[in-house]
Amino acid sequence: MRKSMKPTILFSIVCLTFTLFAGCKKEPVGTEANPLKMFFVPSEDTEGVMLSAEVIAKFLESYVSKEVYGKEKGFYIKAAIPSSYVAVVEAVGTGRADFAAINTFGYVLLKNKKQYPGEAILKTIRGKNETSYKAQIIARADSGIQTLEDLNGKKFAYTDPASTAGYVMPSQLFKAKGITVGEEVFAHRHDNVVTMVYQGQVDAGATYYSPPGSDGVPRDARGKVKTQFPDVFEKVKIVDFTDSVPNAPWILRTNIFGEDTEKYEKVKKAIQEGMVAFSATEEGKEVFKNLYSITGLALSSDKDFVELLEMFKKIEGEESH
Repeated sequence: MRKSMKPTILFSIVCLTFTLFAGCKKEPVGTEANPLKMFFVPSEDTEGVMLSAEVIAKFLESYVSKEVYGKEKGFYIKAAIPSSYVAVVEAVGTGRADFAAINTFGYVLLKNKKQYPGEAILKTIRGKNETSYKAQIIARADSGIQTLEDLNGKKFAYTDPASTAGYVMPSQLFKAKGITVGEEVFAHRHDNVVTMVYQGQVDAGATYYSPPGSDGVPRDARGKVKTQFPDVFEKVKIVDFTDSVPNAPWILRTNIFGEDTEKYEKVKKAIQEGMVAFSATEEGKEVFKNLYSITGLALSSDKDFVELLEMFKKIEGEESH
């Protein structure tokens, strides 16, 4: 009797194993069960970023559905904000993120160091057709800090170790100028850095800089806390700037559909066109303005960032010697 049961038990185990593996198989990206995951860097107030992200995802979901399937619904997208800049990069590498608004240094990490399967498909525009940006060093107006040299030994706030304007560029500037700040703290977000400087928690800090708009109103990181601190532009001054680097790209994970390159190119084209189209609408202009102070989007590719990648390779080479 026992002998006759063995084949049956073995068959049952094989069937169960097959069923479990079949059940665990993921649905294709873009389906309702496995929506395309759209990640955003947490450089500003997370709640505000998420509000904009969800509106963008909703518009893009409808646009891509029409372009790919010819109907209102059919391609699904879900927006998400991880806990850090590097988390966005790692999410692309592990397949947890498919499309991402990544920061400039995050793109460098993804392409140069990690070599994850992602490509730039859009570039960000700010202000009057600006495709590059720089970091600013800020301090309280009454701090007595006038030049970079005055920062020696001072308590300094950065945003995140993987932030281009909030850490990478200013730390490179200090190294080039022979500046050694005192205690260093990481505030995680640009608005937090401004707040810490304003309240005197630190002597100075680094954030992103954007030139004033056509109305003359400053658009740098200080503006993010103007509601809480109406006199922030008077109380917090700009001490100096770093060199400029290209605005951060939007990247798409190149293996989201495996070897189905035809579907990938079709979805990629729909995402590019949809994002650019939405950024040109009145609603889109307001949404993107609230999201990282973006004033427009343009088609892009990795070719637009070759010089940037080479520059960072050179920096890494110098630091290793």
